[in-house]
Amino acid sequence: MSDVAIRTEGLSKQYGSTVAVDDLDLAVEGDEIYGFLGPNGAGKSTTIGMLMDYVRPTSGRIRVLGGDPRDDLVDVHDRLGVLPDRYSLYDDLTARRHLRLIIDTKRAGDSPEALLARVGLEDVIDQAVGTFSQGMEQRLALAMALVGEPDLLVLDEPFTGLDPHGVRKAREIVHEENDRGAAVFFSSHVLGQVEPVCDRVGILHEGRLVAEGAIDDLRGESGVGPDATVEDLFVSVTDGPATVDETEGVDR
Repeated sequence: MSDVAIRTEGLSKQYGSTVAVDDLDLAVEGDEIYGFLGPNGAGKSTTIGMLMDYVRPTSGRIRVLGGDPRDDLVDVHDRLGVLPDRYSLYDDLTARRHLRLIIDTKRAGDSPEALLARVGLEDVIDQAVGTFSQGMEQRLALAMALVGEPDLLVLDEPFTGLDPHGVRKAREIVHEENDRGAAVFFSSHVLGQVEPVCDRVGILHEGRLVAEGAIDDLRGESGVGPDATVEDLFVSVTDGPATVDETEGVDR
């Protein structure tokens, strides 16, 4: 595995006159958990879309697991697991069948039962996904991202729709995967969820990376004090209100 799981240089995306991502230089190490933070509309999902080659950049360079997502798409995607912000599930298929589709696509040897047990869905393994709550769907999507023991997990807003128990379970899985040897890159606008998880964070504001580092180091550099919350830190580096959703979700 490459020492650097994700690297971008001068990465930008412009839609007409709107700049969604602006000259982003980013390096995520192969052994770390990196939190990509910012309010809705900051450019986080656009960045992830470019990393996955779902969206083509206006300019800049991308390397994921040592490869170019545009030229090495299959090789790169075989080695990573992704939970996108917007995903589609099949209402008439069971959770087991969803996992089996991903396992077969990746030519992996995972057990659907074991994966669903990790995310707390073992009791509904043969239930149609159309009956699932938002939180249950999010857990299933996370299980799908875990197929094949990926070298890199890319999770876009992984806590969406989860209740406090679901959030704790997702955090545990992130740490377990990192302990196994995977790099983890996840975005969030729920800033209070990040501190127990990440080795480093990057704060994106209006498409630009305005701060990066360990949270304690950023507290010291910004002068907000050792007891400041991540929300206080966000305000200090953006000179604006932390317009983020601090609720934990509705996993019913």
